Amino acid sequence: MAVVLRLKRMGTNKKPFYRIVATEHTNPRDGRFLEEIGYYDPKKNPADIKIDKERALYWLKNGAKPSVTVKSLMKKQGIR
Repeated sequence: MAVVLRLKRMGTNKKPFYRIVATEHTNPRDGRFLEEIGYYDPKKNPADIKIDKERALYWLKNGAKPSVTVKSLMKKQGIR
């Protein structure tokens, strides 16, 4: 089971926000996930980012690979 940390798109047309989720790499972008660890709202100024540090580190420690975007968001929050 290869787990990835990636964004799940939510919201309406032209008003997106994203949930940061841990999911298997074979699941679709907005499909089933294992756990929600945070959210990201790029439409607010400044962008609203909230990540549960404990859970993110748990998944990284257990071999989850973050997407490029999630990796940059975690870096902005001071995680890893």
